[in-house]
Amino acid sequence: MSASERVVIVNFKTYLESSGARAVVLARICESVADETGVTIVVAPPMPDLASVIAAVTIPVFSQHADDLKPGSTTGHVALENILASGAKGTLLNHSERRLRISDISSLVGNAKRNGLSTVVCTNDLPVTRACAGLEPDFVAIEPPELIGGDMSVTTANPEIVSESVRVAKKAFPGVKVLCGAGVKTGEDAAKAIELGTNGVLLASGVVKASDPKRVLLDLAAGVQR
Repeated sequence: MSASERVVIVNFKTYLESSGARAVVLARICESVADETGVTIVVAPPMPDLASVIAAVTIPVFSQHADDLKPGSTTGHVALENILASGAKGTLLNHSERRLRISDISSLVGNAKRNGLSTVVCTNDLPVTRACAGLEPDFVAIEPPELIGGDMSVTTANPEIVSESVRVAKKAFPGVKVLCGAGVKTGEDAAKAIELGTNGVLLASGVVKASDPKRVLLDLAAGVQR
C-alpha cells in the first residue's frame, strides 16, 4: 500500500454477525465495494475464520492479533509464522481489547517486516502513538478506548487527538501511515479523518452490525476519497 493510498480496515472482532460462513459473506461484500470504488478495503476476520476468508477473497486479509513467540509448544497462541502460513497479508497489534507490551510490539513489528507482513499498531493516546510509530510499523491507528463502539466518532468528539497523532507519528517515523477509529461509522466520519491528515479509518461494529453493510461501506469509501 502506497503512502498516499486511502484505506478502510474492517475489524470483524468476534461478533456472531461476522463469524463462520457469515465472515466469508461479509468479506465478499467488502471485496465488491473495493472493486467498485478502487478504495483499499482490508478485513480482519475472527482467527478461526482466517483461512476460509483468505480462500474466498482477493482483498487483503489481516489477523486480529499476534503473539511474540516462536511456533511450537504454545497452545492457544498465534505466532506470526502461523499468520504467514495462513496466507494473510498482515496483522493488527495492540488493539485496546488485546493490549501488548511495547517490547513485544517492537519484536513483532521487526519480525513482520522480515516475513513480508504488514502491521497496524493500535494506540490509545499521544505518548503511545509516538512510541509505537518509532518502531516503524506500516500503520498506527489512534483509537481512544472510551469511544470504541460508541455513537460519536473520534473525529467529532476529539479531532485534536487525530491531528496530533498524525503530527507526532510522522515526527517519530515519517514513513508511517496513520488511521483513526473509535465510533467511526459514516462517510462523513471518514472524510473528517482524511481532512485531519490520516490515510483512512479502522472500524468494526459500524459495518459488522449494519443492516446493510454494503451501503455503509460505499459511504465510507466515498468519504475517504473526498
